[in-house]
Amino acid sequence: MNNGNRKVAIVTGASRGIGAAIASRLAADGMAVVVNYVGSAEEAETVISTIRAAGGVATAVRADVADPAAARRLFEEAEAAFGKVSVLVNNAGIMQPGLVPLADTSDALFDRLVAVNLKGTFNTLREAASRLGEGGRIVNFSSSTVGLTPPGYSAYVATKAGVEAMTNIFAKELRGRSITVNAVAPGPTATALFFNGKSQELIDHFTKAAPLERLGTPEDIAAAVAFLVGPDGAWINGQTLRANGGIV
Repeated sequence: MNNGNRKVAIVTGASRGIGAAIASRLAADGMAVVVNYVGSAEEAETVISTIRAAGGVATAVRADVADPAAARRLFEEAEAAFGKVSVLVNNAGIMQPGLVPLADTSDALFDRLVAVNLKGTFNTLREAASRLGEGGRIVNFSSSTVGLTPPGYSAYVATKAGVEAMTNIFAKELRGRSITVNAVAPGPTATALFFNGKSQELIDHFTKAAPLERLGTPEDIAAAVAFLVGPDGAWINGQTLRANGGIV
């Protein structure tokens, strides 16, 4: 499909929550959006149906970014659908099941966090290095827990700190190509994933934690991404933007 001058964006983990909001926002901003997912095809179809109903352009591609071959296929299918990819948003990631002190972290949990959060980001960045053209935009996803360093999150925070380091270094490695590489680090955000397993007391605590005294919304985070991939974000490069209402 030839979309003329329409930019093509891949958003990983975009079938729900923050990823779905990003996909919808970038489509509203005029991009052709590839909604990547690994779990529910039905949820992904709902996202692209919503985008299309609003006049946007979108398709869904199933791929587990933790698998290098799947990450490569994600770009190939995006190119086949819409042409050259110019925007990559690495939103796909997993949380851990509540507080897990380092001493109690299993090999399986550690390996899964690294595989999705760190290696998954690495896999798509490596593909983007040879596929994005002049003026491309990349946004990775960190977490404000990197600044908060809460006990019980050592492995998770380590993966996100790694993403921030790769973001800065990759921006330098793409010198001369007018490609920006940044990261967004959300704080507590009102998604189903956030609410799952949390007591009302804990939800209230997080709601009051930021000076703005509310949880973030997926649309708040999508707005930060839209800024970084849009024309007004062209001079921001190699940075991590903490979108968290001032929590840290």
